[in-house]
Amino acid sequence: GSVVGSVVRETVLLLYLLRMSARVFTPSNQKLLTNVAIVRQKKGGKRFEIACFKNKVMSWRKKIETDIDEVVQVHTIFTNVSKGQVAKTADLVKAFKTDDEEEILLKILEKGELQVSKQERKADLAEKFREIATIVSEKCVNPDTKRPYTITQIEGAMRDLHYSVRPQQSSKSQALDVIRQLQETIKIERALMTIRLTLPNKTAKAAKGKVKELFREIETEEWDGDLELVGQIEPGKYKVLEETAASATKGQATLEIVQIDNITEGDVAL
Repeated sequence: GSVVGSVVRETVLLLYLLRMSARVFTPSNQKLLTNVAIVRQKKGGKRFEIACFKNKVMSWRKKIETDIDEVVQVHTIFTNVSKGQVAKTADLVKAFKTDDEEEILLKILEKGELQVSKQERKADLAEKFREIATIVSEKCVNPDTKRPYTITQIEGAMRDLHYSVRPQQSSKSQALDVIRQLQETIKIERALMTIRLTLPNKTAKAAKGKVKELFREIETEEWDGDLELVGQIEPGKYKVLEETAASATKGQATLEIVQIDNITEGDVAL
């Protein structure tokens, strides 16, 4: 009797889940549908899917989100989430060598492929394109006017280049790539930073030659016991200057930023 009872209970539960999934995933009910992210894994010639909340899958994988119920909509493994088709236990056992659905669910969540709609992918790429243009606009100027380009101008120049965004690469490194490419087509250069470098008396003479060649322009050079240089450098050379000055003076040099044209402080070595 108990076996029949448990089968009935499972059947009722399955029907309930199917009804739930149909309720969640029917196209007529767009409101609920919008928040579904499908994670799919193909295994043993079959397709398995789980229904997750958008934006939560990556948080789970990065260990930011640790509550599985915040990630998974229903603890059911489907062959097709959109149609509400639930995977057969026999197929799960064959593919995953276990009937522990929770364990399988975690495996799919970890290894499966997050399905992204064309619309979403397009929106993500457009957002990243603007992000890259924003970084370029913040970090660069027109060398003739010393003024920054607007984000819209940079976006236009990027389109002229037919620049295509790489979704997996950081916006920062792509911005550097864009700057290099734009230098071929428009007048653009990294905004310079003004720095003050103090070299101690003992080592100043020997170190001076090495550090001076890293400056784009030197405004003042004063000997007052120690040697103080104030001038402009390209932000990309800040680290090199710091290391060169430190090794030439046995760590006795001091380097400070006086002004960063068109750049926010604290984000020097892009």
